[in-house]
Amino acid sequence: MSPIGTIKSYPNNPRVAKAQIAAAYNGLEFDVQAFDLSKDRSPEFLAKFPLGKVPVFESAEVNLAESSAIGYYAAALKEDSALLGKTAVDQALIMQWVLFSETEINTHSSAWLLPLRGIWPYLKPNVDAAATNYKRALGALNTVLLTKTYLVGHEITYADIAIVTSLIPAFTHVLDKAARAEFKNVTRYFTTVTAKPLFQKYLGKITLCETPLKFVPAKKETKKKEAAPKKEAAPKKEAAPKAAADEEEAKPAPKPKSKLDLLPPSPFIMDAWKREYSNNDTKDAIKWFWEHFDPEGYSIWKVDYKYNDELTLTFMSNNLIGGFYARLERAHKYAFGSMIVRGENNNNTISGYFVVRGQEVPYEIYDAADFGSYNFQKIEPSQYEEKKDEIFKYFAWDFEDCVDGKVFK
Repeated sequence: MSPIGTIKSYPNNPRVAKAQIAAAYNGLEFDVQAFDLSKDRSPEFLAKFPLGKVPVFESAEVNLAESSAIGYYAAALKEDSALLGKTAVDQALIMQWVLFSETEINTHSSAWLLPLRGIWPYLKPNVDAAATNYKRALGALNTVLLTKTYLVGHEITYADIAIVTSLIPAFTHVLDKAARAEFKNVTRYFTTVTAKPLFQKYLGKITLCETPLKFVPAKKETKKKEAAPKKEAAPKKEAAPKAAADEEEAKPAPKPKSKLDLLPPSPFIMDAWKREYSNNDTKDAIKWFWEHFDPEGYSIWKVDYKYNDELTLTFMSNNLIGGFYARLERAHKYAFGSMIVRGENNNNTISGYFVVRGQEVPYEIYDAADFGSYNFQKIEPSQYEEKKDEIFKYFAWDFEDCVDGKVFK
């Protein structure tokens, strides 16, 4: 089957899945290409898509820049497609729900989640209002779904595709079990639709939220107060002899070990590398790194923020890195990372490299609330030679468009 055109976006974007699912129901498919906002936003691209955002769609017939329009195009390509309704009433209802997904779900979802993830400024009254408005929309949807399996008619339409894909961010980040219980009809509808084969094919396995994402302010360095001089303690009276059983001090309970502590010893010492990096020029430190690095005991990962097209001011992007690092407290012993902001205000990206103990992303990292906002791609030892220069540049922040960054050590 020849693709109907090309969609360009970052990986795992549910807004792309919206178009892919619509196309699949009509027996069609898109060619989907990964788009790096830091490299691929060329003058030619901006001439076609002036906003510079993704996803975008290119074909011989039309170029489109809004995900709902791309999905609608796929749904309309098949004559008399059931996705768009058979009557004027059904067609109007489907359009109503597509607009509802944008104005009542996506708008409030963004205003609720993006400040929690550090992408937008966090102003509690605004975030609380967005959460209230989002839940108000879910309440309306819950009422409609009391007697319905699907929104329009008795089979999947583009209305269901638009609504369900727009619900994914909240259902996976902030609506925990207790919150979902308030909207039982919406939850039943969401789980029913996302379990369908074509939805699973393009959305993958969806893990519902267990612990809601919360705002974590970036840590500020504070000066330690000078300790007040200690008062001289009064001489203690000689204590009466204790029984032998009482003399033995209670031993503290042993701290639970990380699985990483149980790995075979490695000749590469993370603390030694961090000292080299901190105390020497990066050109010298990186030589030490490659001379001592142990690819069996450690692994290297390229890390890219998944939602670069949503970033605005560069200082806010850098705060986003800081927020991520703040949630990785347990990983300090096992990881080193350097992530940078590249670009300019309203046109920037977050990316970098992590070195971690073991061969998988450890619990100490993937348990962080916003881990899902980052794509960790493992660099295999066979790729080290070709990646050495890029790794050095990320460790040294040696890019012309690098405007800020943070090191995790």
